[in-house]
Amino acid sequence: MTSDRLHKYGPAIVLFVGALAVWEGAVRVFDIQGFILPAPSAIAATFASQWSELWPAGLGTFLSALGGLALGSVVAFLASLSAARWTAVRDGAMPLAIAANSTPIIVLAPIANAWFGLLNPFGTIAVVAVLVFFPIMINLVRGLTSAPATQVELMRSYATPSRTVLAKLQMPSALPYLFSAMKVAVALSVIGAIVKEYFGGPQDRLGQYITLKAGLFQFEEAWAAIVLASAFGILLYTVVVALERRVMPWHVSVRSAS
Repeated sequence: MTSDRLHKYGPAIVLFVGALAVWEGAVRVFDIQGFILPAPSAIAATFASQWSELWPAGLGTFLSALGGLALGSVVAFLASLSAARWTAVRDGAMPLAIAANSTPIIVLAPIANAWFGLLNPFGTIAVVAVLVFFPIMINLVRGLTSAPATQVELMRSYATPSRTVLAKLQMPSALPYLFSAMKVAVALSVIGAIVKEYFGGPQDRLGQYITLKAGLFQFEEAWAAIVLASAFGILLYTVVVALERRVMPWHVSVRSAS
């Protein structure tokens, strides 16, 4: 078991450590200034020394991202059920979803600040919810409608209730699409929360922290905040992968990755 895991994860670990070593060596050999690219060692030292500031800011941003992800996922799920059930809803909802997805974050952020106020965390939650809504909805609708039509008609010919068709046939077909969308959405949630905070918000948030430190040319601190944001994104992605393996161990994508 240990040798299998080492064989599976070893190349990724070696590549990651090698990239850090090349980064560190390049900074030292070419004497790259910290405001251009800090060395990993400097970022790690700053991360440890500034932890008391970084953690509250990161936690606040993470909770806002998580709240927006939850809200957007629930709304997208409900919209997907309606769109998959009724063609008229699907034809009307898809253009709206595409329009929402095409709207840049830099446009949504000032509007959210005007609607909810600079210090209201629901502004960030709303921006994140809009960002994650489209990829989840479009993939889930595709998954729900991918169930074989012959099987759907067969179940309905036996007067099977719609909720049973949904639970026993359509949802299992949609699960791979849903988890693929969630993997994209978790990354978007962290990105959206931080970008929204660039345009205003509580001072104890990662977006404001990065903006402040970069403005003061304290780039080690800014990079340390970026590392923390990346860690939160990886954590959410790992949770989604773990849920995917638990919920649909029968799927070929999960079995091939095991």
